[in-house]
Amino acid sequence: MARVTVEVVTPGALLRLAGRLDTRSAPTTRPTLHQAVDEGAGELVIEMNKLEIWDGAGLGVIVGTGRRARQTGRQLVLTGVQARELRLLRVARVTWTSSVRPAAMVC
Repeated sequence: MARVTVEVVTPGALLRLAGRLDTRSAPTTRPTLHQAVDEGAGELVIEMNKLEIWDGAGLGVIVGTGRRARQTGRQLVLTGVQARELRLLRVARVTWTSSVRPAAMVC
């Protein structure tokens, strides 16, 4: 996966991300996530089942979105977080400021 796609399921409330979130895709993804924060109220849910965070720029987009959500009185909820991304989020202490729900384990 080369690029990030952002599907706006419910404006300001639910987004689905897929692809690689990295230095190349961060500048175009950030405004879409910030717009979602600005358009809604309450929880902003981002489904990350098909998202891969590859570098600090990608992680920065998620952290920045969480910070923006808190500043506006909202909570960022990350669902379907894969194990690799979950480790990155924990290292960045994102789990202390957002609700992070790991991907379900498939047996």
